[in-house]
Amino acid sequence: MLGKQAKVLSKGDVKRLLEVSTIGQLGLRNSVIVLLSVRAGLRACEIAGLTWDMVLDAKGNVDINLDVRDVVSKGKRGRRVPIHPQLSRALLRLRSSTRWPVPQAPVIVSRKGGKLRPNSIVNWFVDAFRCAGLKGCSSHSGRRTFITLGARSLHKAGASLRDVQLLAGHSSIETTQHYIDGDSVAQRKLVTILGR
Repeated sequence: MLGKQAKVLSKGDVKRLLEVSTIGQLGLRNSVIVLLSVRAGLRACEIAGLTWDMVLDAKGNVDINLDVRDVVSKGKRGRRVPIHPQLSRALLRLRSSTRWPVPQAPVIVSRKGGKLRPNSIVNWFVDAFRCAGLKGCSSHSGRRTFITLGARSLHKAGASLRDVQLLAGHSSIETTQHYIDGDSVAQRKLVTILGR
């Protein structure tokens, strides 16, 4: 990945982004957009292409996994991503606020009720970050945050970097590594531990 990378969001940044996103008529939809990025690591094209049959189980309840299918994923690298509890609650509220969703209907709809294009999601994030007063952020910031936090939490879950790669839908582990942001405080702690 050449050039400047999108900023990784802090807890405070995510909180601020959710606060400004939930203002207005489309607040519930907007909070789901943020959470799909930050809590599931979805790209703008995947958020735009996500349909209810990728979110709901056979009984119409929010499933335990997002089924990100090849047709919406970059490079036809579909995957199953466990749904974070915060995202699950938001999806449940969104589903409850709409008429019974048709399985192939988009989860994220425009003001007029139609499907959004990936560019519309990218532009939505530009506006949301501007309103939140967050600089250096893009539609990829949530995804980069998801991947970085996943990598930092590997030891807690008994997971490996390969698990983060699969959740991100990357074809190579090197791509995943480019997304991970370093932490100078953690690096100092690590060096101190190594010296004992």
